[in-house]
Amino acid sequence: MVKLANEDILTREVLDWEGVNLLHFMGSSCSQKTRIFLNLKGIDWVSHHLDLTQRENNTDWFMGINPRGLVPVLVHDGEVIIESNDILEYLEATFPAQSLIPTTASEEVHQLLMMENDLHLDLRAISMRYLFDVEKATRSDEELQNYDAKGSGTVQGVEDAHKAVELQFHREVRDNNGVPDDRIIEAANRFRDAFSQMESRLETHAYLLGDNISVLDIAWFIYAARLIACGYPLADLHENLGRWYHALNKNPAFHNEVQLPPPLIAWRDKQHEKFLQQGTRLIDVANLVTYFID
Repeated sequence: MVKLANEDILTREVLDWEGVNLLHFMGSSCSQKTRIFLNLKGIDWVSHHLDLTQRENNTDWFMGINPRGLVPVLVHDGEVIIESNDILEYLEATFPAQSLIPTTASEEVHQLLMMENDLHLDLRAISMRYLFDVEKATRSDEELQNYDAKGSGTVQGVEDAHKAVELQFHREVRDNNGVPDDRIIEAANRFRDAFSQMESRLETHAYLLGDNISVLDIAWFIYAARLIACGYPLADLHENLGRWYHALNKNPAFHNEVQLPPPLIAWRDKQHEKFLQQGTRLIDVANLVTYFID
């Protein structure tokens, strides 16, 4: 679990925060997952919203809380936990009521959450190409240098290598003037394979762990919603997952978290019309259409 050490934290005021505090962004997939988890468990929490479109996650203040500059971050009675799946497992252990991680399946859940986490950069790549304005999202050399210089640079008291991963991703997007086709193909194939594993879990049960909603349903619902917004044909490629997603999307706790703001919908739809004319939609680039046409 990535619980920060005292020396990792430069913004010392958070050490005095009481209760459950979440630093998050409305449109962040990991933040959405954490908010659903908190709300389904009935945990009272204090919201600290950061606007990532204004780079509020790269200020000295926030980088002093999370040296990786990522949301969400949980601050519970002065303890600082980063990385969304670690936050969920911490919350489950601390607030066991309304369990979303059954103790009988805790190791299985942990492994499947690790698989989900390993797809995060794939989700970001697809989102950067098919949902977000890449020109606004691309970071300049100066912004990357500032990001690299801020924060303690340590996690759990040792030099953190994760920041280099973030820097590499943003440099590749900048140098390629976006996300190239080969990266999209790789990401889409990885998701198709992962979703196929989830598909088999739903052959005899309503949810991914059986007959009750668990943290796995929350995590994979968020990914499914983002990919659908990018043009991934979930129901066509994965029939069981399509039914599962439709059922969960009727629940306001899930549905309300993944609604795109109207300006983003309008921009996305305009871009997707252009992709349609160019033959560069996600299903075209990743050749997904061949998997569901008879």
